[in-house]
Amino acid sequence: MRLKGRTALVTGGSRGIGRAIALALGEEGADVAVNYVSSEGPARDVVENIKKMGRRAILAQADVGDYPDTFRMAQEVLREFGHLDILVNNAGINSDKSFVKMDHASWRKVLAINLDGVFNCTKVFIDPMLKQNYGRVVNITSVIGQIGNFGQANYAASKAGVAAFTKSLAKELAGKGVTVNAVAPGFIETEMVEGIPEKVRQKLLDQIPLKRFGRAEEVARSVVYICSADGDYITGAELSINGGLLM
Repeated sequence: MRLKGRTALVTGGSRGIGRAIALALGEEGADVAVNYVSSEGPARDVVENIKKMGRRAILAQADVGDYPDTFRMAQEVLREFGHLDILVNNAGINSDKSFVKMDHASWRKVLAINLDGVFNCTKVFIDPMLKQNYGRVVNITSVIGQIGNFGQANYAASKAGVAAFTKSLAKELAGKGVTVNAVAPGFIETEMVEGIPEKVRQKLLDQIPLKRFGRAEEVARSVVYICSADGDYITGAELSINGGLLM
């Protein structure tokens, strides 16, 4: 129970990596707010599973790309929990097109959630963290932000931006009780990867030294490690979990 007594919010926590992170935090003793935009059913399922562990868990509906909506959510979470110790900025989308075919709306949609969303959520929770002289911010980036990918200029730019934001904020907050880190998953077995055609899947596997896709639970355990006392001396890091795809 490395996180007993802690409170956490996971954005995009209804499915995939976010779901695994929310459940892992609950298993380690944290009370968890599960953010979602429209998938209330899956989010409610995560909340119920955390409650079965004996933890407190709440739904936290908001579009993190919208600052006023994010601010409203933050007030509701703080009223319910009293404080927030752990913020996991996981919410993200992709809208893949070659750059020649990519329109401005597709660019802005991805940047609004993946990059603006990290700013919005961190902004509304950072003052309470500083006042309590404790906070753990973990931003989920991606190997695509590190190496780029055909048809994902918007997604790669957003994730690389989050990595740079992480390092800058870590420097600003060092010594104030708040650490800021990133976790960069590679190709993980989630709904996103399951939709990849078999021929493309095999081509990806051929590039991964461990010859398999990662599991969401493996990413979740790294987040728990960073947020626990084991990770107290880690800040400004981007932990790569990609089976050796980036070396």
